Amino acid sequence: MNDAAARSAPLIQLDGVTKVYGSGGASMRALRGVDLTIRRGEFVAVMGPSGSGKSTCMNILGCLDVPTAGQYRFDGVDVGALSRDQRALLRRHYLGFVFQGFNLLSRTSALENVELPLIYRGTPAAARRRMAMQALDAVGLSAWERHTPAELSGGQQQRVAIARAIVSQPAVLLADEPTGNLDSARSREIMQLLTAFNRDRGLTVIMVTHEHDMAGYADRVIHFLDGLVANDDRTRASA
Repeated sequence: MNDAAARSAPLIQLDGVTKVYGSGGASMRALRGVDLTIRRGEFVAVMGPSGSGKSTCMNILGCLDVPTAGQYRFDGVDVGALSRDQRALLRRHYLGFVFQGFNLLSRTSALENVELPLIYRGTPAAARRRMAMQALDAVGLSAWERHTPAELSGGQQQRVAIARAIVSQPAVLLADEPTGNLDSARSREIMQLLTAFNRDRGLTVIMVTHEHDMAGYADRVIHFLDGLVANDDRTRASA
């Protein structure tokens, strides 16, 4: 497969995905048959009111949950056929995560926080440090590697979180409200950083957000409502 074909092939595909929590009269259908295709190198924003199913869908895409029915394929692999350990390996090697609350270890340095995914992968210490420093440099924090989260601003903490997410060179970055705890200026800086990684590295970005101006940075905006994709709008032409 040539580069153009690889880029056009679906990286993520959901076919008729449902998710039901509970059973009997107490059951709740979070997803009601979602069909979704995301191609390599896209920047997708996911929006919707509370209870719309967007967070459930993101958990399934991140291999943190599994569908009740339907199929999730990642780069052609049927994720539903994988064991728990195999899904953990998929997360570790192909997915990076950024959260609204940063989720940094409070008593460790920025460098040590960024190294964490590489420790789980068994990367040797010297290589780990080199890769973590490169990731911190990519987010503009190479001079802050010894600082703990308490010594960093909110924007800097989110940059460390992004460095941690990209240090293992994932195929997909899943960002859950990455600007939710930041002011407008810092939010724009974070979005410009994510846009640059998407544009310059071809990193596929899937971002949940409630903010329409942040969603405007994406190629596509997918709106969830009542457990279904209600709208799937392209905001700008993909490169």
